[in-house]
Amino acid sequence: MRFDLITLFPELFGPHLSVGVTRRAFESRQVDVRLWQLRDYAEDNYRRVDDRPYGGGPGMVMLVEPLERALAAVKAQRLTESAEAAPAIIHFSPTGRRIDQALVQELATGPGAVLLCGRYEGMDQRFLDRHVTLELTLGDFVLSGGELPALALLDAIARLQPGVLNDAASHQQDSFSDGLLDCPHYSRPELLHTPDGEALPVPPVLLSGHHAQIARWRRERSLALTWTRRPELIEAARQAGRLSRADEKFLATLTKPDSPL
Repeated sequence: MRFDLITLFPELFGPHLSVGVTRRAFESRQVDVRLWQLRDYAEDNYRRVDDRPYGGGPGMVMLVEPLERALAAVKAQRLTESAEAAPAIIHFSPTGRRIDQALVQELATGPGAVLLCGRYEGMDQRFLDRHVTLELTLGDFVLSGGELPALALLDAIARLQPGVLNDAASHQQDSFSDGLLDCPHYSRPELLHTPDGEALPVPPVLLSGHHAQIARWRRERSLALTWTRRPELIEAARQAGRLSRADEKFLATLTKPDSPL
């Protein structure tokens, strides 16, 4: 799959594409990332890509014409290298759909997309209206540009590619992979002695070697954590038919006031 990023700051992506486990996806071109410097498509000597907004007000607006030229160049190159259908044009904006694991999983099996990384007050609306097919956001807060959401999306997609993670089943146990939050995890030491004198053991079931009991414990911890922190995900999982009778029986115990979480 191929992702073309139109950005004013392509240098922000270099470190991310070359370190960590996800670099395998980028180096192998399983996730082929192409960076396009928007200023290369400005026509004046100052390589200007923004101007004051009509109607007044603070900030600057990214000009439509450099964006049009950059996107045309991206599309032309993609056509010469592939016969795939026109890619999705993704714009990162507070007005967009919140990125979630279901969307990531969908994109991770597709042909890729063009990612528009806005800056300043945003892009000229005429360009967005003409070209954008999907708007996305990380959440209900404002960032300085679209580069961070683009990096987050690329990371989430890259780690789902075959052979990227050391353990092929690792991402299947992550939070949101089945609509729920992940369970707690423990490693050495078996008994942790804290500076204030506490002795904190690993839950005994994890040391039992009984795989069925461990699996059930992890499932129940996942259910309990989701019920406590994100109860709306429990209802979504229920509506999607992802909860078993055992799950529902355990959840029923959590509704009792004296039940431990």
